[in-house]
Amino acid sequence: MKLNKINKLNIRIYILLFLIAILMIVSLIAPYLCPNDPNYTDLSLAKQAPSKTFIFGTDIYGRCVFSRVLMGAKVSIFSSLFLVLGTFLFGSTYGMICGYFGGKIDRTLMGFVDILLAFPDMILAIAVAGILGGGLINAMLALALTGWTSYARLARGSVMTIKSEVFIKAARLSGNGDLRIIIKHILPNIIGPLVVNATLQIGGMMMGLAGLSFLGIGVQIPHAEWGSMINEGRSLMQTAPWIILYPGGVMMVAVMVFNFLGDSIRDLLDPKRQMV
Repeated sequence: MKLNKINKLNIRIYILLFLIAILMIVSLIAPYLCPNDPNYTDLSLAKQAPSKTFIFGTDIYGRCVFSRVLMGAKVSIFSSLFLVLGTFLFGSTYGMICGYFGGKIDRTLMGFVDILLAFPDMILAIAVAGILGGGLINAMLALALTGWTSYARLARGSVMTIKSEVFIKAARLSGNGDLRIIIKHILPNIIGPLVVNATLQIGGMMMGLAGLSFLGIGVQIPHAEWGSMINEGRSLMQTAPWIILYPGGVMMVAVMVFNFLGDSIRDLLDPKRQMV
């Protein structure tokens, strides 16, 4: 029974990775897949319903919604992946340093983390993005400011638990330096929960970026991004619902796929869940 559950988890992970690979490939070759210029405006074509010419219809400026959804995929997906990678590396390193050395270093560095955690993530990101101004880079910086703290807390707690183990003491007595102990002996034993957290955070970063763009402090017009597309069509929900339904639906599917992958990896790495 246990092996069957593990095999089912493996199959689910392979399927989800395949779907994510398709999303990434489509987003990379989006400029070649677009049937129309995503930034071409023609008010005579504004708010046209989905048809053979415009599969997802057109927006208030006559732009092809399908082409803009494709172009927005690259911004949303790869910006989120880059954000998660950056916060993962910085936050994990930060937390391992705090947990390993402890003492004043730990109290000082984690004090800064506690200050950031005192504010709701999205509220702080909105404030920072508003100060820096609109734009993709500034939105990513705003989300990165709050995104790395979860890795720092998780890495610190894991290191503090494992650094007192016998094999760590043996490695230290064998003449290994701090850097070698952290990289060779500690990191491999704590990487699992950090990877799970990173996978689960991709969908959240995607939603955060879309949220900032929706508020007008993220990706700026005319660049295509799912959140800004939803913002442009929100006043036309009753008369031209396709303007927000298609980018919103695609974003929902993308977030769900990444979240399902994170849940599956967590289940695979959690021995307690495997025994249920």
